Amino acid sequence: MVPCNCVLRAIFRACYARFRHCAAKEKHISRISLDVVPGRERSYIWGRKDEEYMADFILVSRRTLDEFESKLFRFHFLLGADWRLCCRKLNTDRGTFFHAVYRIEQKLGRVFRELEPYSLFPLDEYFRNPVRSAPAGQLRKSA
Repeated sequence: MVPCNCVLRAIFRACYARFRHCAAKEKHISRISLDVVPGRERSYIWGRKDEEYMADFILVSRRTLDEFESKLFRFHFLLGADWRLCCRKLNTDRGTFFHAVYRIEQKLGRVFRELEPYSLFPLDEYFRNPVRSAPAGQLRKSA
């Protein structure tokens, strides 16, 4: 089953929102995590999940996008330029810009979800914070 393009764009936007959240954090409050490495011998690895996520987000994007898309991604998503500035800098028109943005979101949304062995989406799996919901019985009682 192939997800529709709107789902892929939503995946990218969720990952991008997390990237911006990680980038906006104060660096002195970054958390260090201790993760278990699977295998016969139980070992642990220290890491900074926020910094690792930002690096993965950028590096996967660079490897996936072509030259034009990479420039647009850098200007618009990483540096925060609006469409007018991007169109001027990339010598393109508004329609081409927005079609390219949608293509980039779809392409990266698919890659972020299907990346092996560890995908960037779902975010709770990447950051090892499983989302816990209330038991089904509690949900029915409160409704």
